[in-house]
Order: sequence, then structure tokens, then C-alpha cells
Amino acid sequence: AVLSGPSFALEVGRGQPTALVAASESAELAATVVEALHGDGLRVYSSSDVVGVEVGGAVKNVLAIATGMLDGMAAQGAAGAPGLNARAALITRGLAEMTRLGMALGARPETFMGLSGLGDLVLTATGDLSRNRKVGLLLAHGLSLAEVLAQLGHVAEGVYTARTVADRAAQLGVEMPITQAVVEVLEGRLQPREAMALLMSRQSRAEA
Repeated sequence: AVLSGPSFALEVGRGQPTALVAASESAELAATVVEALHGDGLRVYSSSDVVGVEVGGAVKNVLAIATGMLDGMAAQGAAGAPGLNARAALITRGLAEMTRLGMALGARPETFMGLSGLGDLVLTATGDLSRNRKVGLLLAHGLSLAEVLAQLGHVAEGVYTARTVADRAAQLGVEMPITQAVVEVLEGRLQPREAMALLMSRQSRAEA
């Protein structure tokens, strides 16, 4: 079984209200996990879409780095800097990328509107406790990736997941421009502002 969802460990440890999803191909196993963990401060839902829950848990970290970069540029207040409109657009289009990859891997689209998709993405992309978001913030302030990781002092999964997600998407023929932009920044080929300009210059298309 896979357990995922919007859950900063600090808040879980404090007993603050949290909701998660337990996914398993075995309904019996999912029910066992729910029974073991469900309680006053922790609400646990069940799902049979293991792949969808796994994809959401991985890709949201990459998108949180992108959102952190955007928020870091916004904080600098330069002319033409991104704001709340851009953040909303990035999260929404990031969710579309996550869904496309998940469906190509056999996941169900509705999973990405749930706790392990949209829920975890919103938390990780906007919450101040997010390590991945902090990576993006520091990159936007001009630190190198090595400096960011040294200052962070913790693992930020999206740093290591980004390239894998981009490569898997390419193998499947899935378009993930935000993820690819994060890879370009992490690997030193673009600066955050250049990555944003590249995304904004993409040709207009039907929303999907």
C-alpha cells in the first residue's frame, strides 16, 4: 500500500488535523491501513489507484520548486515580476502536467483532483514548511544549487526527482514544460527568470 497526501510531518507530529489517502490494489490491505491510522487528528481515505497516488507524490515536489522560484522572483519586486496570478497559473498548469504523466502510466485522472494530487501540490507549492519550495525561493535569489542544498540541510526530493520525471515523460511522449524548465534551472542551463520567460513565450493552445 502507498500512503500519501498533504501532510507536513511537523503538523502530523503535533496532532494537527490532516487527511491522507491509502492506496492499494487490495481493498483488504487498504482497509487495514485505514483502520490502523484513522483517528481524531488523522483522516485516511482509501484508493485503488496506486500509480496515481505515487505519481502525485513525486511530481508535486518538482512543481513546488517551480512555484518557489516564482515566489522568489515576486518577492524581489522588480518590474514585470510574477505575482499571485502567475502562481495560480503555474499550479494549475502543473496539475495538468502531473495528470498527463499519470494517465500515460495508467493512473485514473480523478486521482489528481484528490488529496495525493491537488491537495499535496497546493500544500507543497505554497506552504512555508516545504523544503522543495524553499529550494526554488533560494534559487530565485541567486544561490547556486550547491549553496541551496548546503543551506537547506535536509533532503528536497524534487531536486533528484525532476530529471527522472522529465526523462520518463519524454519516453512516453508526454509534454511537461514546467518540469523541463525546472530541470534546466537545476542543471545550470537557465536562470529562474529565463525559465519563466521561456514558459510565457510558448505558443498559445487549447487548454487541456
